[in-house]
Amino acid sequence: MSLTEKIYLDYNATTPTDPKVVEAMLPYFTQNFGNASSDHSFGWHAEDAVETAREQVAKLVNCRSTEITFTSGATEAANLALFGFFKRNRDKGNHIVSCKTEHKATLDILEELESDGFEVTYLDVDGQGNINLKALESSIKPSTILVCLMLANNETGLIHPIKAITEIAHSMSIPVMSDITQAVGKIPVDLQDLGVDIAIFSSHKLYGPKGVGALYLNKNNNISIDKHLFGGSHEKGVRPGTLNVPGIVGFGKACEITKQNLKENQHRLRSLRNQLEEGLKVFEGAVINCQNEERLPNTTNVSFKRVDGSKLLRYLNTLAVSRGSACTANQVNPSHVLKAMGIEDELALASLRISTGRNTTSEDIEKAVSEIKKAVNQLKTITV
Repeated sequence: MSLTEKIYLDYNATTPTDPKVVEAMLPYFTQNFGNASSDHSFGWHAEDAVETAREQVAKLVNCRSTEITFTSGATEAANLALFGFFKRNRDKGNHIVSCKTEHKATLDILEELESDGFEVTYLDVDGQGNINLKALESSIKPSTILVCLMLANNETGLIHPIKAITEIAHSMSIPVMSDITQAVGKIPVDLQDLGVDIAIFSSHKLYGPKGVGALYLNKNNNISIDKHLFGGSHEKGVRPGTLNVPGIVGFGKACEITKQNLKENQHRLRSLRNQLEEGLKVFEGAVINCQNEERLPNTTNVSFKRVDGSKLLRYLNTLAVSRGSACTANQVNPSHVLKAMGIEDELALASLRISTGRNTTSEDIEKAVSEIKKAVNQLKTITV
């Protein structure tokens, strides 16, 4: 079966690049190919394009363009932010507050920091993935220098109350970093309103090209980081290396398009999610995780009782869905997010993340429900 015959329902992993984005990028591979650091007309033209894109990205998340640093993606942005922040602030303390359901990329960085002498408190979550705000408050101590919590979970779609979290942390003079990658482009994200000090996000989650991301540093709160990478003064010294001008132009265009259509797409995606979950709820033993919580409009995480989860994806021949994060989906291990929510390994392995996008239709959802029902029934018969 060719890829074009499959129904793509893994938009939280990546999105197709919008044709208008590709069109905007193309001249910067050929005619306008200058290096944005070159001191002549080719370089100036490229630099202007980069700054236009920076403004487009900033407008989508409501911040100043000077607060945006371009990176190769959210993972690199997280590395630059965390290592750079702790290098700058190590004399102030060595304690970090985070959560057990953070993205694997963030958890891996925190684990590396622990090996370097930092202490990390990983907050528990309840059965719906929620953080206890009182537990957050009580976890902050004199040695705490950062709270690091994501805005929306990439597996369940659960939205954390980042504004309230920021208010708690700031009342104790502690800055907040947030991974906003999954939220940007799906729901309104206003960095000024959220009040976070550091944020990271990526182009390819919102119909832009892969290999481009952004790091936000709140200038109002005088947030700065030390260099973690060396080799040039590009991007104000935060991220050295020749800028990916075509990718950055594409990122900017994707943000511009997203901002124009955000409300309409949000409503449509929520309607598709409701259709999907109404279809799934009739399955015996199906559990929609975080169903009654505030979630991303495009994300459904469903678990199936008494189903052999190790075979589930292979039985869904016509669907592109995932077991969890794209960073860990190739490993047949239960989701760390679902485990943190108290879901047993067997049920966590028999879980699917289904995420819709701009190209998803109501007919796609109908077919997906039918395909999932068929696979689940087959696997229940096998394992009984």
